[in-house]
Amino acid sequence: MPLNIVQRELPGWGVTYGPSGDGPFPAIMLLHGSEGAWAGWSHRDAMLFAAHGFLAFPYGYSSGGNAWNAGHIIDYPLDRSVEAFKALWEFQFADERVGLYGLSRGAEQALLLASLMARDKIEGAPDAIAVHSPPDVVCGAFDARGFRDAGDPGWQAWDVSKRAWTWQGSHEGLLPTTPIEIERYPGPLFLSHGTQDRMWSVEMTKRLEQRLLKHGRSPEVHYYEGEDHIPSGAGQNQHFELLLGFFSKHL
Repeated sequence: MPLNIVQRELPGWGVTYGPSGDGPFPAIMLLHGSEGAWAGWSHRDAMLFAAHGFLAFPYGYSSGGNAWNAGHIIDYPLDRSVEAFKALWEFQFADERVGLYGLSRGAEQALLLASLMARDKIEGAPDAIAVHSPPDVVCGAFDARGFRDAGDPGWQAWDVSKRAWTWQGSHEGLLPTTPIEIERYPGPLFLSHGTQDRMWSVEMTKRLEQRLLKHGRSPEVHYYEGEDHIPSGAGQNQHFELLLGFFSKHL
């Protein structure tokens, strides 16, 4: 039986998922959260995009880890994500319009990439960006080896001396609690958040929305009533229907 979804190697970067055939297809780069590249959730989401006609590239940017343990997000060079995005844009199966989708820490990274590329006038910015459960400020470094649930005797706050991101070899402008200047990005933007998110408050997305409106932007914003940081099954259905509609419209 022929496959409806096929895997293709993006040379030097990893696997993509997309419809069978020669394409080109509207493309999306996916950015995972603190679960890390090995967890596989971004690959699941890529398959969902592929089933609806998109070429999806789940980019694993976390360092270390393995199939049983997440890696870390410490001093990750955001410039490398710009290179990965350019590689997808140049891929022979990708159409001329390419989007970006991030979840949680991946949402933070997507917003940072958009604001930094716009600020520094770097060509090749995403044609449309969607983020779920985003923060509105830069967050600290994350190392899964030290993570404990709240209430665990070993729980401790993040090490404030460590940084998650670098840009052009520097932490400047990327210190924790620094507002993410997403209002610099002029393209279509999708924001979503569960109203009962216990990890990152929905107030973060509300602040992003208000700042964007203040600067004359018109983001597409969705609040999922009663949903946590990761939506339930019904919430996932609602989220992906809206997400696919957004990318179908803009890519």
